[in-house]
Amino acid sequence: MAIVVGSIRAGRFGSVAARWLAGQAELRDDLQVDLIELAEARLPEVRLADGDVIPQAVRDLSPWLAGADAFVVVVPEHNRSFPASLKNAVDWYREEWQAKPVGFLCYGGPAGGLRAAEQLRQVFAALGSATIRETVSLSHHRALFDAHGQPVDAESVSLDTRRMFDELVWWAEALRNHRQIRPYVR
Repeated sequence: MAIVVGSIRAGRFGSVAARWLAGQAELRDDLQVDLIELAEARLPEVRLADGDVIPQAVRDLSPWLAGADAFVVVVPEHNRSFPASLKNAVDWYREEWQAKPVGFLCYGGPAGGLRAAEQLRQVFAALGSATIRETVSLSHHRALFDAHGQPVDAESVSLDTRRMFDELVWWAEALRNHRQIRPYVR
């Protein structure tokens, strides 16, 4: 499973949430985690014309995405949507996302980032991904974690996380066994 931090802003909360989430995943026997910080990937912002050489940053990230059987996208809500950096990252790839489950840990103000996650469901559906129902939503996220990056009320956040991981693992196993069958073989 790959955890993708969708924000590239300085001081982003997504890195804190992603590290905590990765720690929770590592407590399980059925998950292995790669943490992908889009801020470190430095993907180009401008798409290429057909036939242009794919930039090195895009080629470098591709094997990490391709090797994952499932994703959790850590996404903030910016202006009732998701950040452009995440849309850019999604758009650089196609096969890497196909026939794989995607879960969300979203965060923001009162809506807890849910509007961003709902819009991303449409984007990932267009790529042939299966977004899962269980979502971890953190309303007023900065108040929910302490200075050490741990949840103040760990039990409530952990329950949502376990449910999301359970569903993600189920879908990952089901889709892994069928990814080589048409229509996903291109």
